Amino acid sequence: MMRCRNILLPLFLLALLLPGCAPSLREVRPDRLAFPPLVFHVPQVETVELPNGIRLYLKEDRELPLVQVTAMLDAGSIGDPADKTGLGGLFAAALRTGGAGDTTPDALDRTLERLAADLSVVTDIYATTFDLSLQAGDLEAGMGILADLLRRPAFAPERLELARKQAIEGIRRQNDEPEAIASRALSRAIYGDHPLGRTPTVATVSAIRRDDLIDFHRRYFHPNNLWLAISGDFDRTALLALIERTLGDWPRAAFTPQAVPAVTASPAPMVLVGQKDVPQTTVLIGELGIDKSAPDLHAVRVMNFILGGGGFNSRLMREVRSNRGLAYSVYSYFQVGRRLPGPFIAGCETKSASTIEVVRLLRRLMAEMREEPVSAGELALARESLVNSFVFGFTDSHEVVSQLLRLDFYGYPAGYLETYRDRVAAVTAEDVLAAARNRLHPDRQPVILVGEVSAFDAAPADLGLPVTPIPTED
Repeated sequence: MMRCRNILLPLFLLALLLPGCAPSLREVRPDRLAFPPLVFHVPQVETVELPNGIRLYLKEDRELPLVQVTAMLDAGSIGDPADKTGLGGLFAAALRTGGAGDTTPDALDRTLERLAADLSVVTDIYATTFDLSLQAGDLEAGMGILADLLRRPAFAPERLELARKQAIEGIRRQNDEPEAIASRALSRAIYGDHPLGRTPTVATVSAIRRDDLIDFHRRYFHPNNLWLAISGDFDRTALLALIERTLGDWPRAAFTPQAVPAVTASPAPMVLVGQKDVPQTTVLIGELGIDKSAPDLHAVRVMNFILGGGGFNSRLMREVRSNRGLAYSVYSYFQVGRRLPGPFIAGCETKSASTIEVVRLLRRLMAEMREEPVSAGELALARESLVNSFVFGFTDSHEVVSQLLRLDFYGYPAGYLETYRDRVAAVTAEDVLAAARNRLHPDRQPVILVGEVSAFDAAPADLGLPVTPIPTED
């Protein structure tokens, strides 16, 4: 009983005091909270270039006993021959799983499993990238594996055939999802037969030989074409000595950098229609966008935030979803190309009976962006959101070091990160209007519709554009 009284007495006194405190708590409204200005400086990363040309980006972080390594080589699928489209993807899969040096594929897999290490290899448009994550105590073993894969991949024939079967199965199932059909059709409409517009087929993947993989490796895998980002729990001196032991005797080599063919295609306005027995239509509209060197890069970012990149703060979401209930999600974005212009894409999914209505609405909202300056409120919100979200790109130490590696890898101008927020903050309504007029051309954009065509609210031809079916083999 005494113990119970000891507990109840403080609670009783607290209950007497709380009403007196309540008025002051109610006065604090979230929209009236004031905070000091956010001060953020881009984290510093150490860079080192080894005598054989390997470029290192290092950042120690002792918070966890882990190390992450990213290795990038300037060799991507942009160089895939047309009749062997898919070479880059097959190369990465066979390299990762095909063994290396004296280590068989099974032994390599068992070693990675024993180390609880996570290793992936991906070939994208411009680069082949290795990502390795493991415990700090296993760094020497991990770097040994990575060095073997970089220098002496085995491309075991049985693993190549397994990767080929997996790729072909993926191709055969690629029409299962309407979004995948629409995305491929839009890429082809924008880029034509340029490598950015091609997708692997059963024939092109079947045509790839093991010698093609070996030749790709021979041409581009050299230390002076390698960039390494390493973060985590390591000792700098010991790490540099380890890299010297595993990669230091890899000789620099003269090589011809991978060619990047210019984009010459000009998308034609048309409606591409794909039949799919589904209750919703996938709608995609797009055109050729911008690359990182575009002089209006920051104005385009602000413009797109207002149009469809700002979620519920964007015009597309407000009009298509909130005001009319025509779609659950609607968006737009510019995929800023690192070396070639990336696409601009706007899209959504809507019920079949509102397909043409939504297309008309999307095109009208884009046209309105070209007609008048955006409001002061829209501009302020877009600039503030983009500036404030900038810091979230630096929450992870490996994201910091690998991001700086990529900026140098792709030749971004010095000070790009340091000046990013000031450049966004300086965008004016006139800049946004000019960006919209230069970058949005709704009258020239191809429109992709994949859904139950007979249930559309109107014929696609009513949009006033030529109508072409999406080939069934796609």
